[in-house]
Amino acid sequence: MQTLYAPGARVVIRDCEWIVRRADPCDDGGYILTVDGLSELVNGKSARFLTRLEEEAGTIRVLDPAETRFEQDQSPGFEKSRLFIEAQLRQVVPADDRIHLGHKAAMDLVPYQLEPALQALKQHRQRILIADAVGLGKTLEAGILMTELIRRGRGKRILVLTLKSMMTQFQKEMWNRFTIPLTRLDSAGLQRVRNYIPGNHNPFYYYDKSIISIDTLKQDNEYRRHLEQAYWDIIVIDEAHNVAERGTSSQRAKLAQLLAGRSDTLIMLSATPHDGRARSFASLMNMLDPTAIADPDDYVREDFRDKGLVIRRFKKDIRDQVQQEFRERIVKDICLDASPEEEAAYQALLDVPFTYRGEHNTERNGQLVRIGLQKAIFSSPAAAEVSVRERIRKLEAREQPTDDEQRESQALQSLLLALRNITPGRFSKYQRLVELLNSPDYGWNKNDTEDRLVIFSERIETLNWLREQLRADLKLKDEAIRILHGGMSDIEQQEIVESFGKPESPLRLLLCSDVASEGINLHYLSHRLVHFDLPWSLMVFQQRNGRVDRYGQEKTPIITYLISRSANPRVRGDQRILEILREKDEQAYKNIGDPATFMKVHDSEAEERLTMEAMAGGIAAEDFDARYQADDSNEGDELLALFLNPEASQPQAGDTEKELHIADSYSLFPDELEYTTQALQALNRDRKQVDFSVNRERRTVTITLPDDLAYRFRFLPPEIYPENSTLVLTDDKQRFEEEIRRSRRDENAWPKLHYLWPQHPAMQWLQDKLLAQVARHSAPVLVLPDTENVRQALQPDESVFLVSGLIPNRKAHPVIREWFAIRCRAGQVTGLEPAEGWLQQLGLDNRLPNPAQPVDLGQLEALRRPVIQAARAEMEQRQQAYSARVEEELREQLQRLQDLQQRQLAHIEKQLAQSSQAEHFKAARREARVGHVRKVFDEYQNWVRDTLTIEPVPFIQIIAVFVVER
Repeated sequence: MQTLYAPGARVVIRDCEWIVRRADPCDDGGYILTVDGLSELVNGKSARFLTRLEEEAGTIRVLDPAETRFEQDQSPGFEKSRLFIEAQLRQVVPADDRIHLGHKAAMDLVPYQLEPALQALKQHRQRILIADAVGLGKTLEAGILMTELIRRGRGKRILVLTLKSMMTQFQKEMWNRFTIPLTRLDSAGLQRVRNYIPGNHNPFYYYDKSIISIDTLKQDNEYRRHLEQAYWDIIVIDEAHNVAERGTSSQRAKLAQLLAGRSDTLIMLSATPHDGRARSFASLMNMLDPTAIADPDDYVREDFRDKGLVIRRFKKDIRDQVQQEFRERIVKDICLDASPEEEAAYQALLDVPFTYRGEHNTERNGQLVRIGLQKAIFSSPAAAEVSVRERIRKLEAREQPTDDEQRESQALQSLLLALRNITPGRFSKYQRLVELLNSPDYGWNKNDTEDRLVIFSERIETLNWLREQLRADLKLKDEAIRILHGGMSDIEQQEIVESFGKPESPLRLLLCSDVASEGINLHYLSHRLVHFDLPWSLMVFQQRNGRVDRYGQEKTPIITYLISRSANPRVRGDQRILEILREKDEQAYKNIGDPATFMKVHDSEAEERLTMEAMAGGIAAEDFDARYQADDSNEGDELLALFLNPEASQPQAGDTEKELHIADSYSLFPDELEYTTQALQALNRDRKQVDFSVNRERRTVTITLPDDLAYRFRFLPPEIYPENSTLVLTDDKQRFEEEIRRSRRDENAWPKLHYLWPQHPAMQWLQDKLLAQVARHSAPVLVLPDTENVRQALQPDESVFLVSGLIPNRKAHPVIREWFAIRCRAGQVTGLEPAEGWLQQLGLDNRLPNPAQPVDLGQLEALRRPVIQAARAEMEQRQQAYSARVEEELREQLQRLQDLQQRQLAHIEKQLAQSSQAEHFKAARREARVGHVRKVFDEYQNWVRDTLTIEPVPFIQIIAVFVVER
């Protein structure tokens, strides 16, 4: 029989004891063991071993639980045993689909935020698109799921891809809320890694958990080669619509397709998951599950039944849960008449005889040129001047301009003169902006560090002009007003976003282009947002407003639109179209949820083109309004609907229902602080190993990093290394939340206080130290005092063995994990019951005195084998019940995959039959595509078998033995 290497098993390799963290099948027929050291020489170190090589050398053995040595615990209050049992309990890997740890993260939990994790955990493979609307907290939802997977031993290696402007924000959110340490591989971070490792080493193996911009990856072929040779437990793609196929397969899409196969778990985040076309959405679904869609033009619900690949909610769906977390925003329209100078510029624009291909054109193509310049004028004269100059340059660059082109160029010169007449004092929208910002009614105070202002414009020229004018007119210092746009480097964008969220920063007013409307958080110190120009896309409205109107905003968001109105009927008609877009956005916010259901193209650039086409075609505003009414009649939404979990958008049940999905793990200690305090005291009982102090009033524990803990921090992001090697932790969520706010006033913008909970690296270090306190392959024996409470759980002539049993699947993921209290009397096993209930009945707390009465260990050692046999028999029953339960499921899944494969192969034949290519070309295409489909399905079928098929032999461990004093 092949040796079983299960997570949690203790093995001796090269005369050192290790605990198995994961066991991955290897090509040579053995396993690649990922292990953590337990014995003194390797304590705190991780390693990987090939079992086949070690077996051939005779340097590896799994410790037989029937040979467990016993040692009596004589520590006061059974301190040593209690901490050892607690450390073992914390190693128990959940094998169900409930939330075990994520709900305890450093956040104010709202029930809807658990739903993505619950939906993903119900699947055997956690691959999900979280498509919640802007501002609902998709990052937090991803963090909950990542935490649950880490808790299950499936999150050691993590890669996050995001926009370069959001890297620091995402990194800090994961650390502050979930203590997931992502190392930021921006241009500076990558250079740091390159300095540490030889040139031929893979930088993605230097850090287990990292975050990088997808644009950084796509620009360097070297990174692609490294990606092809790396594997992660979890990959997260933020703003995933950027990697969808949009007609052609972009570099981003190709990179995402590569990464989709480099991880078991794939989490995608996007508020706009498709562009209205089924093929765009299908490309994301096929990254999540390559067997999902054979033909996006021909699909039925049965193809996607129970896959659980998508969850999507809007603010209206969860409003009853978030009265405290979401403030109802205030929207103000400031309508103003154009000045005479602006009217003159509009007329000059209309007087230009625009040309197309050298000839005067009053139809669509010529009008589109006009609308492009009008779009710039609607933004600012400065933006319009740049656009007009560029048009003149193009006309004059021709070798022989036509007469019509010369007339257009002359008219454009007149337009330039008209634009120059619009001085700041005659630019009505700007004057109204200055009046607004100085108004006591508006209430913005440039000196209040807690009240910052965001102004959006689509044109960088407008932002540059605003910066110079506002700096002078509002008497702002240079550092008080800054611009954020997509042309900046990743480091510069991150620095500006961080500075805007830090109270000690002098930055007061942020001028943003629409690059800043995607994903980033600007709500920490700002609740006021001004649209200097109206967007030409509904999706841009949503993205802009979502920067301050989002989960976690503590003040009422105030959204202000500056709406200029011309007396010229033609210009006024076009302006009215933009106002209709604003009205539709508000309608979507209040009643519908998704603003893209109006224009049905689900892409901001495509929406802008539709708006421009409407203006160029002279469509009346009322007709534009009637043309774009809300409904779900597009192929992208139709395909999305097939994947949605219908329960996800329904109002959630009350607390009782929520509690059914949460499993609070049993603990011998009342809280995290008490466990940590007693654990550190125990480490110092015989000799001082750790310098620490505890403040129970403030609920903090302060640790001076010992060498082995400092060594672990070396492989974590440098930003989280404790200042002066002094680590301060707290389990008080409110205090920690205050520290997060305070950290934004700190120069380094990272909390000096750390969140005390099981996922913190220091707690993992402490757990390993406690496990090492008990000798190799040993279990403590507790001789309990003969008290009334003890007698209720344990008779004087009885012994109880605390035993754990584990059965993994073929992928070494725990499937069945149980703890038993096995009763023995008169040399034989007399009963078996769940350990948790028995431990609660025993009441094993530090108030239980230790009589330290000697015990005959020989009698207990004689019971080891029958106890192991009893535990194994119980686990085998559970194994048989599990196998019987999943046998039908396995058969159904494999049959479903077979049917889907046949549909995909039939789709290939259908496409080839319609092709006019020569037969030998079609044969080559057929061979390549059929080979790819079969490879994908073979891999997926093997994955299903390995996931649902469990190992035949359980891993059993004796944790402790209990007897009563005589």
